[in-house]
Amino acid sequence: MLVIILIFVIGLTPAIISAVQSYRANRKTAEEMNYALEMTANRRINTLLNQDKDMHYVEGMGYMVGDITCGLNARSPYLRCAINPMGPCDGCKEYAPKIYERQF
Repeated sequence: MLVIILIFVIGLTPAIISAVQSYRANRKTAEEMNYALEMTANRRINTLLNQDKDMHYVEGMGYMVGDITCGLNARSPYLRCAINPMGPCDGCKEYAPKIYERQF
């Protein structure tokens, strides 16, 4: 009886060791992938933020460049507007701020 148990233990040991190593490798790979995705996302956001100091975050729309109250704003993190795409909004001849009526 002891010999049979010993044969089973010796026979199953490589399979158990392989399963444990496979589980550890999969867990480590998943952690590294999550870390890489976080770093990539943070790098993209930081690149956008460092690119232009005139960038603003608007809830629901994301990052936008330029004066977001201007009616001609492209609402894009890369382009201000069609009239003055690279220049600042201050002093633009085509600047057209939106006028909001107060609602009570």
